[in-house]
Amino acid sequence: MGSPVYKRILLKLSGEALGPEGSGGIDFDTVGRFCDEVAEVRAMNVDVGLVVGAGNIYRGAGNALTSGPDRPTGDYMGMLATVINALAVQAVLEHRGVNTRVLTAIEMPPVAEPYIRRRALRHLEKGRVVIFGAGTGNPFFTTDTAAALRASEIGAEVLLKATKVDGVYDSDPVVNKDAKRYDELTYTTALAHNLRVMDGTAISLCRENKMPILVFNLTRPGSIIKAIQGEPIGTMVRGD
Repeated sequence: MGSPVYKRILLKLSGEALGPEGSGGIDFDTVGRFCDEVAEVRAMNVDVGLVVGAGNIYRGAGNALTSGPDRPTGDYMGMLATVINALAVQAVLEHRGVNTRVLTAIEMPPVAEPYIRRRALRHLEKGRVVIFGAGTGNPFFTTDTAAALRASEIGAEVLLKATKVDGVYDSDPVVNKDAKRYDELTYTTALAHNLRVMDGTAISLCRENKMPILVFNLTRPGSIIKAIQGEPIGTMVRGD
């Protein structure tokens, strides 16, 4: 096994990547494969922070645009859904012998610890995987923005965005078979062309804090290991 090029990472996991193909909920076989790789990463003495989305359970903003609740209420519902995913990942990781802690931006003492930056850093120093739930704790901010924020707060060296696609394209590769995949992008290009890397707030926050973003396909076995070993996978977004 090669040596890691990062000592501390923040892994942003899309909720959709945790669900069964074409339907909602949690696919524990998929979660298990993902957790196997996270366990390997920890065995390489890499500090791991995790932010999990909730698209497999509830997408707040999307429902708020139709006949659902207003945007703030929908966003709070989405934040609670991220905690469900966080607990699922924690359970599977601990079944594999990986010590974890779930810290939430919305306090729920019977379920998880409240997010306190110093507490998160202490857990990481002790070799625990820290899972950040409930986004930023505020409506109108996505879990992408939460990932950019937590990555900066814990001093991560890279933000790894694990999705169901193998990088960033100039158009939707599902619709356009000639869509071009980028190997590298600058923050400014991603913002200027409205490329679907992360939302604009998250990209701007990463640019301000010089936080590189690697977008890659989680469904391909070994992707997380390849990413932390610096192999050329996915799309890297970094300085202008």
